[in-house]
Amino acid sequence: MRQRFVLIAGAVLAAGGLWLTASALFIPVKAAVAQILLHRAWDTTLAGGAQVRPWPWADTWPVARLRLPDQDTELIVLAGVSGQALAFGPGHVSGTAPPGETGISMIGGHRDTHLAVLADIRVGHRVEIQRADGKRRRYRVAAMSIADARQTWSLPSEGSGENGVVLVTCYPFDAVRPGGPLRFLVHAVAVTEDSV
Repeated sequence: MRQRFVLIAGAVLAAGGLWLTASALFIPVKAAVAQILLHRAWDTTLAGGAQVRPWPWADTWPVARLRLPDQDTELIVLAGVSGQALAFGPGHVSGTAPPGETGISMIGGHRDTHLAVLADIRVGHRVEIQRADGKRRRYRVAAMSIADARQTWSLPSEGSGENGVVLVTCYPFDAVRPGGPLRFLVHAVAVTEDSV
């Protein structure tokens, strides 16, 4: 009887461990697989497609390719920052300049998946944006800051002549509970004109 109880308890613990492991891996695996599908949609976009959805039921599409060469990271940026879009990749914050265009563009993403690399970014690191027309704009990280999402933020106005990109994610990176009020912002300024 005791041996049977030990076997049942062991099986329950093993099943629980497998369940917890699968749950923990689900989001990172989903994010990685989505980037593969998003790269395919991006290739179609570069070939002249417009609003190419990475899968038939997607409510978003690729708008740019983000490269962080010093972190050896390349990500497809999606239209919008809804919770569903951010599950698959970083998103362009509507109301800011389109990524790689004149003005200040803001790109947001999760701290525990795609934009986890921001924990290691430093002033002087490179940022590159490729637009849907294939042209690239290069930036350098000028500063990092922490902001409170409960307060109003302001970016330079469209006519200010400033060109840059702000990458934003939740902060702190090692927070146990997601969704706190603090945000980590990486401010990068344009260093070259567009190139193919």
